Amino acid sequence: MLTPPKFSSMHYVYILKSQKDGKLYIGYTNDLQNQFKKHNQGKSFATKTRDPFGLIYYETYLAKADAKKREQFFKIGWGRNYIKRNLKNTLLILKLGRG
Repeated sequence: MLTPPKFSSMHYVYILKSQKDGKLYIGYTNDLQNQFKKHNQGKSFATKTRDPFGLIYYETYLAKADAKKREQFFKIGWGRNYIKRNLKNTLLILKLGRG
């Protein structure tokens, strides 16, 4: 029988949307709340000039390798298309300023 995992052992792939330039950022972490704070406090080198951010999507994994593979997928053409197709309504709401 499987037991529920501890949240501290989870791995996350997440998508942020910059409220400054409207662009998406895709990342991986094992501490989603802390990483989200870092992005919005300008403490992440990759995003420090684009804050504030909104978290628009995340996936949770038990295995780090699975999460890293998914992050890489989202960063290529097929993955970008997946995001646009599956988050179509979310992205539209945010574009129109209703979210």
